[in-house]
Amino acid sequence: MSDSGMQQQKPGRWRWVYRMRHKLATVAVIALVCLIGYGAIFGTNGFLAFRRKVTDSQKLEREIQALQQESARRQQTIKALKSQPQAIEKEAREQLRYARPGEVVYTLPTPKPTPSPR
Repeated sequence: MSDSGMQQQKPGRWRWVYRMRHKLATVAVIALVCLIGYGAIFGTNGFLAFRRKVTDSQKLEREIQALQQESARRQQTIKALKSQPQAIEKEAREQLRYARPGEVVYTLPTPKPTPSPR
């Protein structure tokens, strides 16, 4: 009975798997697509990481542009200080508070920040 019972059970199970093969394949494909989709969106190099990298890249581009403008402005200042006596005098007056003989320099105190009420 044990031999004949096993032979009758196996074909029954395999027959069920054979009949359900299309549904099982569909479920397997859907599961695979879900896993791939999850990885494509939330994975290390997924869509969300890509958007974050694009945002960071745009921010860095703006920083680079601002630094290039600052560099160009400073290069102009250096060129003017090397070649124009008026620029040297202007910087000496502003930075070092120098004055010509007979001039009086007035310096205003810097305003103190007021504490915010709590």
